[in-house]
Amino acid sequence: MEEPDFLLFASDAELAAYWAAAFIVAALFCLAMERRRMKRTVLNRVGWMPWTGLFLTFAVFAGGLLAASIPAIIQG
Repeated sequence: MEEPDFLLFASDAELAAYWAAAFIVAALFCLAMERRRMKRTVLNRVGWMPWTGLFLTFAVFAGGLLAASIPAIIQG
């Protein structure tokens, strides 16, 4: 399978920014699922997934990748 052109000629900073965008999407999904879990009507059916911890993990990774990639993207 061939890579798309926007990935084939992307710099390392652009690839890190794409990964950061994917982590942000995952973090927003975790945030939505945590809000859904908190609004549950039957309190005994809470579930076991640590949505808050996953949200924080994905958000920290996204912030780190963006902090590393944005200066290189701005310069180049």
